Amino acid sequence: MRLSETQKDQIINELKISAIRSSGPGGQNVNKVNTKIELRFDLNDTAVFSETQKQRLATKLKNRINLDGVIVLFESSERSQLKNKQQAVAKLIELIEKALTPVKRRVKTKPTISSKLKRLEKKKQHSTKKQLRQRPDL
Repeated sequence: MRLSETQKDQIINELKISAIRSSGPGGQNVNKVNTKIELRFDLNDTAVFSETQKQRLATKLKNRINLDGVIVLFESSERSQLKNKQQAVAKLIELIEKALTPVKRRVKTKPTISSKLKRLEKKKQHSTKKQLRQRPDL
């Protein structure tokens, strides 16, 4: 399910974003600048989704939701705070869209006649190969 631009804007308005010190390589930039982004989205208090959508999100994203019903994401791949913030928001929206997309039901199909014949022909070839390997009867 694709989210509309108004829904995306509402989600962005409800986000709690904080910057913290990032770890890893980066030299003095790591020691001085808070570039790692911690993004929090409270699923229980949001007005963007209906109750059924909230329940679906809670079941699909249960590994990313803490006990308070808050989705917490961290992003620290870039050296820029702004780029990390943009990536974190994009990741959250992608997670939500993926979780709200209904699963397509698999349509059962029967094997075609040609595929059955191919399978039988391969079986025959395999059995003749095995028979040729056997020691001849004396």
